[in-house]
Amino acid sequence: MQEVIGVRFKATGRLEYYRPGDEVFRLDEGAICPSDHGLEFGQVALSNIRLPEDLLPDQIPSLVRKATEEDLKTHEENLARAKEAVEFCKIKIAEEGLEMNLVGAEFTFDRSKLIFYFTADHRVDFRKLVRELAQNFHTRIELRQIGVRDQAKLLGGIGPCGQEFCCHRFMRDFDPVSIKMAKTQGLSLNPTKISGICGRLMCCLNYEQEVYQANTKKVPPKGTLVLTEDGQGHVVDRDVLQTRVRVHIYKDDGTGDEKYYSVDAIEILQKRKKGHSKPELWEDMEDHDFVTEGEKKALREEEEADKRDEEEISEEEISRTCSCPCRAQEDAPVEDKGQETLPFQEPYAVKGRVKPKKRRMGRRRRRK
Repeated sequence: MQEVIGVRFKATGRLEYYRPGDEVFRLDEGAICPSDHGLEFGQVALSNIRLPEDLLPDQIPSLVRKATEEDLKTHEENLARAKEAVEFCKIKIAEEGLEMNLVGAEFTFDRSKLIFYFTADHRVDFRKLVRELAQNFHTRIELRQIGVRDQAKLLGGIGPCGQEFCCHRFMRDFDPVSIKMAKTQGLSLNPTKISGICGRLMCCLNYEQEVYQANTKKVPPKGTLVLTEDGQGHVVDRDVLQTRVRVHIYKDDGTGDEKYYSVDAIEILQKRKKGHSKPELWEDMEDHDFVTEGEKKALREEEEADKRDEEEISEEEISRTCSCPCRAQEDAPVEDKGQETLPFQEPYAVKGRVKPKKRRMGRRRRRK
């Protein structure tokens, strides 16, 4: 367990952990913290708390100090000057005709660095722009090119779900997202429906991927012949997330009906093979015992539990009642007779004296 506090550098930014030292912090209290860019001003979002080391990063830096009234004024001045820097930089970009889109700017707390964030489709030569910015602001200038996902993470916004962007709210790094995830989850492959505001695939597709992969193995595919309490039928649709299937049931009067059933409430008779038609209905089902998949699973679990118990009991009995000479030799104390042990001798073949036979390559010539 380690005592830490959580600090946010932006209102909806991610949480960073720091060591408070001997001081006690309250919520929404200012703090001066070290970061990759330098000193930054942050607000405490999680007061002094002890957390296990498994939930914390490997390296946790220490805080510099609590924020004073002068620090608060400095932070407000930095925000105002950053807005002015953005407007000035946009004018210079338009004058030089650079193909880049300025996203934002920020000062470090000690104003030792001014960072500009921009997006561009191609490589941009901004050496002249950097010189003009350095002459105007008299500090170190850094222009950092970011992608469309980083732009959404920096600016923030509201997603199609009605909540703030996950990348802006809590995500540290972007996890890879592929179109295969949308196929596994049965979503429409329309780009407008599975893409976020940034134009890339939505990061939330990765949240339920493990559940879908696990449930896909349990749910039978379409065309499978199953037996339900209402009769035989074929699977026409499946709900992987809720582990249920929609079955087209064939009644005795020649009519049909479709209904949802849980996977544990049906019995799989025959699965449909790829490239083949649906399996035909089974005949003479009067003598067939209807055993659902849930009952089969329970029986398998009971058999595995009984096997484990039998193995444990057999091991205990052997350890208690074994009277073989090997057990007696293991339990008997070893007497030290003082005999010298002979040095270990390598086998004759290991020493390299026996050469392996060479394999003859090619065909043998016939003798005339």
